[in-house]
Amino acid sequence: MTNGSEKLWGGRFEGKTSPAVEDFTESVSFDYRLFREDILGSMVHAEMLLKKNLISHSDFVEIRDTLKDIEKEIEAGSFEFDKKHEDIHMNIEAALIDRVGEPGLKLHTARSRNDQVACDLKLWTRKSIDSVVELLRDCQKALLNRAEALSDIIMPGYTHLQHAQPVLFSHVLLAYVEMLERDRRRLMECRCRLNVCPLGACALAGSGLPIDPDFTAEKLGFDSPLNNSIDAVSDRDFAVEFVYCLSMIIMHLSRLAEEWLIWASHEFDLLDLDESFCTGSSIMPQKKNPDVLELIRGKTGRVYGNLMDLLTTLKGLPLSYNRDLQEDKFPLFEARDEVGKSLSVFTQLISSTSVKTKQAESACEKGYMDATALADYLVCRGVPFRESHQAVGAIVRHAASMDKKLCDMTIDEMRRFHELISEDVYDVLGARNCIENYCSKGSSAPRLVKEQIELWKEKL
Repeated sequence: MTNGSEKLWGGRFEGKTSPAVEDFTESVSFDYRLFREDILGSMVHAEMLLKKNLISHSDFVEIRDTLKDIEKEIEAGSFEFDKKHEDIHMNIEAALIDRVGEPGLKLHTARSRNDQVACDLKLWTRKSIDSVVELLRDCQKALLNRAEALSDIIMPGYTHLQHAQPVLFSHVLLAYVEMLERDRRRLMECRCRLNVCPLGACALAGSGLPIDPDFTAEKLGFDSPLNNSIDAVSDRDFAVEFVYCLSMIIMHLSRLAEEWLIWASHEFDLLDLDESFCTGSSIMPQKKNPDVLELIRGKTGRVYGNLMDLLTTLKGLPLSYNRDLQEDKFPLFEARDEVGKSLSVFTQLISSTSVKTKQAESACEKGYMDATALADYLVCRGVPFRESHQAVGAIVRHAASMDKKLCDMTIDEMRRFHELISEDVYDVLGARNCIENYCSKGSSAPRLVKEQIELWKEKL
């Protein structure tokens, strides 16, 4: 049992803290990850106290140098954390006081754990955003490289998982490049909104001491200091927004994983996944299981759960700080970890996956995917689209009854359904002709897709 007065906050207490309470309330087992941010924030805070003559220069030097030593010990794994000190912040401060004595007792001047942890968490989230942005860029580059290398491959485009229209495989890959770009922009917007420094709010009301929040904000790379001390310590919008951004990222990865799982199946047989990203079966010797893609799809639910965890924690909290906010870290850390790992492994998988060219092009001969091109052909001859649509639908029905492709039908057969069809119709039929005839902005035309590839190469 620990005497309450031995706690750094223990002056009010005469009794002892129950070991059960210490076990229940500790967070150092997971918030130790904030040690770099906590030490950085403490050194800048100490520098601000020196600037405002609230500590001496010798006190500052002892605090700064000892904090650096503690940081090296934590990095080396030789620092001993103690759950009786509850969290990373108190563990570091207790170690500082043990080593330097009175100067260490001055560090917490004009600071509360409330604004301290908010600052640490913002610094960690900001750094995490930057690292996820880099992972997104790597994934985009991998997609772009494959799009450029496979720019001539035609495959079926799907709606309702049915053959729709032929598209370039590279066009599909660029669709995911676009998605990840929106994810990157969301992250940068989140970074902008979080970049307000909470130091100076103290517990909730600010300080009666002559501190300088502008100084600490600038030194820590924030755009501005706090505007409202109550909001500064109770705000976790940035954490929710970051995990929302992560949820969007893994949702996009999950969609890509699902498509590739389908395309790699024997029924579709469009992709060949590298063996190094697959596993086998414990009983079926022939199996080559796409476990990486399945796990990414499965981890999506965990990240969504992290988002709901944070939202639920915050939904009923009165202002300002409540201990419930200790529960913000685990879902934040886990979401970052899962998305980071998923991005990293998917980037490697993308670079090693190949397309079965013959099967892809053969698949384009099924499903009458040139029917829309035939309808457009009639529109170009002045036929109203709805009339054209009806005529082509009838042609497709007739072709299907004879198990013929549209390009295998004779002019006479097609003219039974519309008199304006002539010999030049064969210039629009077939997957390759469809691809070559696309011309609208953002379409799957080879020329336009190559332009997009060049534009993305410049951006990335």
